[in-house]
Amino acid sequence: MTKFQVLTEIAARQPTVRQKEVAIKIGITPQAVSEYIKELTADGLIHSDGRVRYKITKDGVEWVLENAAELRRYSQLVMEDIISHVSTWTAICDENIKKDDKVYIEMRDGLLYANKTRDTGIFGTAILAGEKGYDVGVTDLQGYMHTETQSITICKIPRIKRGGSSHTNLDRLKPIVESKPYIAAVGTEALMALKRLNIEPHVMFGAPESVIQAAYHGLPSALVIVEDEVPYLMSRLESEDIPYEIMDMSKGK
Repeated sequence: MTKFQVLTEIAARQPTVRQKEVAIKIGITPQAVSEYIKELTADGLIHSDGRVRYKITKDGVEWVLENAAELRRYSQLVMEDIISHVSTWTAICDENIKKDDKVYIEMRDGLLYANKTRDTGIFGTAILAGEKGYDVGVTDLQGYMHTETQSITICKIPRIKRGGSSHTNLDRLKPIVESKPYIAAVGTEALMALKRLNIEPHVMFGAPESVIQAAYHGLPSALVIVEDEVPYLMSRLESEDIPYEIMDMSKGK
């Protein structure tokens, strides 16, 4: 963990990196930072151009991305197995529920639902009464909820200089977006391509983060996105270890 913190601080501050500043930021001694820098240099994760000049290498970037994904998975495990026992979770009532009722929990379409009779293996106690179709708080959650991370289908739309939505293969795009329960758009051309199909996206602003959260909640999605935003998105998904496929929606493809 400390090695990860030191490397990310170097990446954020490069090329001029003062060990004392890094030490203060992450709460260790400058001597410890110096030792970590020696180790990172020996591992080929950073390159030194002088006493205070460091630069993260390509291997260093890949190491950060790999460990960031691992830390995220670990934090999810902590949330599922530890924090769940002392937290209050919000679920939607499948039926009328009374305070202190034992309720079973399941995930559907990215949301938690609570019922009193269908044993899902995950259960807790209602902290207040809840009406069917509305929210209820559940505490002392027990059991393990396994939610498989879903794939994201990336539908690449040409920018306006290449024709925009008018140069989009709508016949190919339509069955894809109609088959997904969650649809997001990035860019005006992407929004207009969906408009030509009379389809309203669930989200436009903050769409990449939104589909990532949907994937973690077991909800497959289609992200209709302008072509020049795809490289950043791919890097983001790979760092999160989320499966995806890319489909070019340009006419003639």
